[in-house]
Amino acid sequence: MKKSIQYFTQNQMMRIYLVMVPVLLFCQSMMAQQDPMYTMYMFNTLSVNPAYAGSADRLSAVALHRSQWVNFKGSPTTQTFTMHSPLKKENISIGGSVVNDAHGPVKQTGFYLDASYRIFMGSRRLAFGLKAGTNLFSANLMDLNPYDENDNTFNTNIQSKMLPNFGFGVMYYSKRFYVGASVPKLLQNKLIDGEIPDFVNNQEKNHGFLIAGAVFDLSYYTKFKPTILLKAVNGAPLGAEVTAQFLFYEKLWAGLMYRWQDAAGVLLQYEINNRFKIGYAYDYTLSDIRKYSDGSHEVMLGFDLIKGFPGDVSPRYF
Repeated sequence: MKKSIQYFTQNQMMRIYLVMVPVLLFCQSMMAQQDPMYTMYMFNTLSVNPAYAGSADRLSAVALHRSQWVNFKGSPTTQTFTMHSPLKKENISIGGSVVNDAHGPVKQTGFYLDASYRIFMGSRRLAFGLKAGTNLFSANLMDLNPYDENDNTFNTNIQSKMLPNFGFGVMYYSKRFYVGASVPKLLQNKLIDGEIPDFVNNQEKNHGFLIAGAVFDLSYYTKFKPTILLKAVNGAPLGAEVTAQFLFYEKLWAGLMYRWQDAAGVLLQYEINNRFKIGYAYDYTLSDIRKYSDGSHEVMLGFDLIKGFPGDVSPRYF
């Protein structure tokens, strides 16, 4: 335990604060949450933080599906695919992500490219990332029941409206800990054309994310990894989620999670071999929605291609 705690020296923490403070101040101006949530966010970090690209020191890909509030009509479903790798010059890494999210009459499919620049500091890395792409927004407005039946705004469906966007992120990490902050979407694109009275959420909102975690040795065969996720959006309460995971024999991850005033759950991940891993998570809803749903499910499949990439690639905890 003492050996693991040594990773957090006073100088290291000061560097983290200097990097994170500007990003967190920016997040104070954020405006209701629209982007999808993930229980296995620690295995899907690239979808929200482009600075994560290349952090695995190998070609790495993750596919994830989430069904939220099962049996609740119009509940969100999300599919995410991410891939990233360092280039031959290890300071520069690239990646990409596809996110498909549907809830009620709304469907969004985002295509994004990610690039990061890493500064090597001994066994630690400081990475800066950029994300750019477009979101295809669709809404079946004609399926709604507006207060004013003659409102022309709801007489036409929206089909694949292009909403270009870009964002940024920063991460500071080593084999045993990481902390990162990001704003994956900076532009607040208008979702529905025309004037909609009293509809203040007719635009994409900036979401700010802070993710941190560490790994501690409990025994030769057991490790403990706590992680935390904070999500800030102006007009919505600060989202907070904590997860406690245990790694057994470098193969099986098992953990518990709590999302503030929203859900509690369990998550599992099994390393099949050096290339493949599978994961599952279940959320039990704590809000009033639990009366109408059977919780939320996530499944994940990961793939790593190690051969041909330089650097120390094992073990991987983040």
